[in-house]
Amino acid sequence: MKGFCDLGFAKIDTDRVKRRGFAEVVYSAGKDNNQLKKIIASFIKSKQDVLLTKLTPDKFAFLQKLFPRLQYNPQARMACYLAKKIHPEKKGYVLVISAGTSDIPIAEEAAVTAQVLGRRVKRLYDVGVAGVHRLMHHREILRKASVIIVVAGMEGALASLVSGLVRSPVVAVPTSCGYGANFAGLSALLTMLNSCSPGVAVVNIDNGFGAGYFASLLNRD
Repeated sequence: MKGFCDLGFAKIDTDRVKRRGFAEVVYSAGKDNNQLKKIIASFIKSKQDVLLTKLTPDKFAFLQKLFPRLQYNPQARMACYLAKKIHPEKKGYVLVISAGTSDIPIAEEAAVTAQVLGRRVKRLYDVGVAGVHRLMHHREILRKASVIIVVAGMEGALASLVSGLVRSPVVAVPTSCGYGANFAGLSALLTMLNSCSPGVAVVNIDNGFGAGYFASLLNRD
């Protein structure tokens, strides 16, 4: 039982959709245009969905000429080629929250990932702790969410605050947004890891994809 397609420079895990429910996701950084072209063609030949993360606009422009159905979210820097139309689940939804506007690209990466995996997604952006009344204005949408993804840079305090208000699990995403002592997201990461509010799981810095994928598993019927 082989379960993969050997392209020489890459071995595409064609069996992953059977094991995990979704095809292997392509991390685009570090791959050249020709490699991405061959990888996408391999997925399409296997009649599997394609999701590419950290894809730059210039690489997308090259790939879209070859694969016109490839769709791109420039904020999330993600592209997808879907074998069939997505029908989002009706039960529950994943709420994606960003602390600031600068955190939106990573929040969008999480939101797009959850949507491609078939989850209903709602967004609530720029509601950080510097103006907590903005968050409190949306208590109803917080209360009804099945899973909440909180994306925050700077000191990363928003995840603990949100978790203290809701019953649902919170997936915290530290971002590299911040000034010098933020240490490219390290301060936010440490704050989230040291949260005193139970029910918070933390992914790596700027890993919106990982948060969206994990939240989708939590919200799965």
